[in-house]
Amino acid sequence: MSRIGRKPIPVPQAVTVTVADGNNVTVKGPRATLSRALPSDMRIVQQDGTLLVERPSEAKQHKALHGLTRSLLANMVIGVSDGFSKVLEINGVGYRAQKTGRALTLSLGFSHPVVVNPPEGIELATGERNTIIVSGADKQLVGEVAANIRGLRPPEPYKGKGVKYIDERIRRKAGKTGKK
Repeated sequence: MSRIGRKPIPVPQAVTVTVADGNNVTVKGPRATLSRALPSDMRIVQQDGTLLVERPSEAKQHKALHGLTRSLLANMVIGVSDGFSKVLEINGVGYRAQKTGRALTLSLGFSHPVVVNPPEGIELATGERNTIIVSGADKQLVGEVAANIRGLRPPEPYKGKGVKYIDERIRRKAGKTGKK
């Protein structure tokens, strides 16, 4: 059996999980409400404040979906109770981020400022030392928005200028050596 798939998912007291026909799962918590259509072959069982995902057979397709379904469900439960966040760091002379209402205005060395409007359910904040905090309940959406912001000006290997994740290491290259 899948090691990840057979682990039970603890459901906090403030979170309610509803499984409708066709495995349309709705998870409601203090931060948000998430709903998703999970693979209909998997069986989702609620018992004693935990969720279990069971697969119908040992077929290769069912083995592949077992761990995936459990991970998606666990991320929904964690997202509505605690939430997810990613921190980005801006490096470069004159590079900065500024919050304007819900939007984020970035100065990244272009001839114009770049305005990022977050989708519904995502919060953008600026921290100290040119950091951007992307947070929300949907793990996939948080990662996508953070990747899109990083993609505006990816870090370059010579000076390290650009937008990078806070825990990302940039492999630096030596520049030109010049004539001898």
